[in-house]
Amino acid sequence: LALVLINPHRINRESRVLRLLGLTLAGVLSLANAWSVVRLVTGLVQGTERSSAGPLLVSGGIIWLTNVIVFGLWYWEFDRGGPVARANATRMYPDFQFVQMASPQMAPPDWEPAFSDYLYLAFTNASAFSPTDTMPLSRWAKMAMTGQAAVSIVTVALVVARAVNILK
Repeated sequence: LALVLINPHRINRESRVLRLLGLTLAGVLSLANAWSVVRLVTGLVQGTERSSAGPLLVSGGIIWLTNVIVFGLWYWEFDRGGPVARANATRMYPDFQFVQMASPQMAPPDWEPAFSDYLYLAFTNASAFSPTDTMPLSRWAKMAMTGQAAVSIVTVALVVARAVNILK
């Protein structure tokens, strides 16, 4: 939301401040969410976390949703050098292959991925624990998707298992 408020239009002008703000925001959110996952998992393993299913499911859901948003930001910030580099076509090779790129006849000629495409990528990766219709092409993209899926699996598996165990 902060990034959209600062630049509500298409990001095609190089701005070190905006790029640094975007990367810092994604980094802070990532660290906060990682800390939340560690605390939740530690509490679940030690048996000190929540004794009722409702709040536990809400906590797990918030962590999962934050994971989706954070990785959507990372994918958007790094694919082909970031939004400015993509808009200006300064990098030739993409890090992700979207369906519209593989089947250009199915998309407008000037199609390029927007943040919503990366958010969708993050959502489907967190839901399916694997790529669905968007393929990672670079090593960093593959490792990022692996990390996102791992956080998602741990969060969903442990939270759901514990919640089912304590349901009344």
